[in-house]
Amino acid sequence: MHYFISPVLWQFLVNWLTHFALFPPEASSIAPYADALYFFLILISLVGMALVLALVTGFSILYRKERNPEATQIEGSTLLEATWTIIPLALFMVCFVWGALLYFRIYNPPTNAMNIYIVGKQWMWKAEHPGGQHEINALHVPLGRPVQLTMISQDVFHSYSIPAFRVKREVIPGRYTTVWFTATQPGTYHLFCTQYCGTLHSEMIGEVTVMKPEEYQAWTEGSTSGMSLAQNGERLFASLGCNACHSGNAGARGPNLAESYSTRVQLTSGSYAMVDDAFLRDSILNPTMHTTAGYAPIMPTYQGQISEEGLIDLVEYIKKLNTNYRVQQTLNTSQIQSPVQNQAQSPVATRVQQPAPAAPAGVKP
Repeated sequence: MHYFISPVLWQFLVNWLTHFALFPPEASSIAPYADALYFFLILISLVGMALVLALVTGFSILYRKERNPEATQIEGSTLLEATWTIIPLALFMVCFVWGALLYFRIYNPPTNAMNIYIVGKQWMWKAEHPGGQHEINALHVPLGRPVQLTMISQDVFHSYSIPAFRVKREVIPGRYTTVWFTATQPGTYHLFCTQYCGTLHSEMIGEVTVMKPEEYQAWTEGSTSGMSLAQNGERLFASLGCNACHSGNAGARGPNLAESYSTRVQLTSGSYAMVDDAFLRDSILNPTMHTTAGYAPIMPTYQGQISEEGLIDLVEYIKKLNTNYRVQQTLNTSQIQSPVQNQAQSPVATRVQQPAPAAPAGVKP
């Protein structure tokens, strides 16, 4: 909309609405485009309302009873009927195409977007950064860099909304949803859950902090837990014994996971599926849903054994798995440690490893 009116008038309108808390600030690259469509809808609504009021008022005066005591038959007009049909249809189509283009722009992130995971639960938001940073009811993002949010709910339906960025996305149990934005103004902005999710729904709020790139880099270095999501996923992958079947060897009982992300795999049904976050999550929780062709459906389900945070760690690890070297190293290490641990726990081994009692003085052992 700001392309069609004076820039000064546009800034006055936005600043006036923001000052009176009627309109959030425009703090993302998509916000001006969303506002332009919003103001266009308001404009055509006001014009339509003014036209209807003018017609009602005019007809009330021109055709009042005093001027027309006897009812007069008025024949229809094809031109008039076509006009009031075509013009609203054209306006509706403009809004539809405009909104569709804006929708696809919002929900199709650029390839270089930084991914941050969001887990919604009653009644809090948990953000997990790839570097291992964790936040509760807060989100720190860099200025001027595309950020994609991959979100899922641990319990009920939620809705992640940042009004200043003009983004809002439903957070659904059992399914990943995504949304992205590029912050354009440093500062702190409100974060809301806009889907009623229980008694403390109103307290499911937080803050989004937009920082300059150098400040964000300093924050990530000072807030890391020491382990990235991929490193946590690697430890979980080994502890669950996943490396025994997904070792990448020729005779492995499970498919090779190295460089499998963003590829198409053939399933036993003959169809093909894209290996993405949702595919990996479903394969962990319900392995029979996506059985890869050439492999028996022997993988057990981990439903109820892994938290949503653990699933995120595993997915992030598999996404970054380029070779099977580390998988085979952890597999060899676990195979070596297993007999040693069993021996150490054996009563016989305990008796053998006990030192012999000291011999009495003057007696050779």
